[in-house]
Amino acid sequence: MNRDHSVSQLTDGAAFDIVIIGGGASGLGAAVDAASRGHSVLLVEQADFAKGTSSRSTKLVHGGVRYLKQGNISLVLEALRERGLLCRNAPHLVHNLSFVIPNYHWWEGPFYGIGMKVYDGLAGRLGLEPSRWLTRDDVIGLLPNIEQEGLNGGIIYHDGQFDDSRLAINLAQTAAEKGAVLVNYMRCGGLIKDGAHVSGVRLRDEESGCEIEVRARVVINATGVFADAVRRMDDADSKPILSPSQGIHFVLPREFLPGDTAIMIPKTDDGRVLFAVPWHGRVVVGTTDTPVEESSLEPRALPEEIEFIFSQVSRYLTRDPKREDVLSVYAGLRPLIKAEAGSTAALSRDHLITISDSGLITLAGGKWTTYRKMAEDVIDHAEMIGALDHRQCITHELPVHGSHACATDETPLHYYGSDASGIRALIVTEPVLGECLHPRLEFLKGEVVWHVRHEMARTVEDVLARRTRALLLDARASMEAAPIVAALMAKELDRDEAWAARQVAEYRALAAGYLLPD
Repeated sequence: MNRDHSVSQLTDGAAFDIVIIGGGASGLGAAVDAASRGHSVLLVEQADFAKGTSSRSTKLVHGGVRYLKQGNISLVLEALRERGLLCRNAPHLVHNLSFVIPNYHWWEGPFYGIGMKVYDGLAGRLGLEPSRWLTRDDVIGLLPNIEQEGLNGGIIYHDGQFDDSRLAINLAQTAAEKGAVLVNYMRCGGLIKDGAHVSGVRLRDEESGCEIEVRARVVINATGVFADAVRRMDDADSKPILSPSQGIHFVLPREFLPGDTAIMIPKTDDGRVLFAVPWHGRVVVGTTDTPVEESSLEPRALPEEIEFIFSQVSRYLTRDPKREDVLSVYAGLRPLIKAEAGSTAALSRDHLITISDSGLITLAGGKWTTYRKMAEDVIDHAEMIGALDHRQCITHELPVHGSHACATDETPLHYYGSDASGIRALIVTEPVLGECLHPRLEFLKGEVVWHVRHEMARTVEDVLARRTRALLLDARASMEAAPIVAALMAKELDRDEAWAARQVAEYRALAAGYLLPD
């Protein structure tokens, strides 16, 4: 996957069956689906793939226990099925993770135990492992740092865990392998219309400044929390369909949750579920639910959200985390579909497809777990609106790039899947590439070279925030590693020292926002 090659295919007036605006989970999934059906596809992203919401999740592939409690059985069924397919199609990135629901009241055991048995049953043959009741001693054995006062026992159940932005990159690679053209840092500045019908897009290359027009049989708006802004390009009077909500997460050292078991608290003070999840040798804790008025590519944690996480997690751990323990804090915006409800926790996560009078298709809502089904649905609509030949969706059984049968968490570089051998070959050729980027980070110099050559990384942020997860895992360490990354990238991209210096400065300014203020 090479950006220069992709840009070379975008001559002024170039035509595609389908143009997709947005390079997050929804857009990338749609690109994979459409290209695998044999349609010609262009996907453009204003920043980097998964720059926004799609790299800022709780890192879980799950059916949604909260939706089961709400009685939304159809959504849970769909998500559990998609969880099973994703485990099968991307085993290098998705794995089974056990969760404990600790019980502190007598009624919680039977209440949640029966609920999780229903959850198991809904998963059917694509289920992971059955849930079961735990004694007090069982819970303490699995979670030695759990608050023991008043603890009666618990429930253990199983869901999926993944790396969101790594999956996004692998989906981009999968789409490219199927013939799609994908370009990051390519902004859609407007829509082209033939009469009243949308027939293309106006694009601006954010690197070169060049502007071009590209024609399309159908245009799909898959821009997440920015979907309403694109809809206004089509119709300035269009009413908003989204009500964004912000969620934040802390990343803590692993000693706060030793072992391989996560904690799930089914109801916090704001009505959401709280997770403490082991991930990449750290612990991800979240999330909050705060309505926001404006959508941003770089949302920031609000003081009240920070205090909320501290107060909630301190109830369940014997060692209360302090501000200095937080390695990184990140915020993401959920593109919730508008509804008449009192809080964003009650708004819909189910996806919505709308078609404007001009034929612009908007895919909104949804979540990572159901990205494949969302893509199938929207491409079915695109074939109809664009008068394209209807072709059968094949993504149910389509392996994601990197998928291989021997994927295991114990294998070094395992999250690259079949690409890991390519990185190892780079290191054999140039042993210095086997060095770590930083003593507190497990990432190698050879990975950076691979990101530039094969994963369309264009900036230091692309590497440290999304190709690796260094920014989320240890923001300070990533800032210290930035000069090494910039030097490696400058050599690969044929950039000068001034470019590298700007990259380091820009990255450090961004990463400072992931640190808790003193």
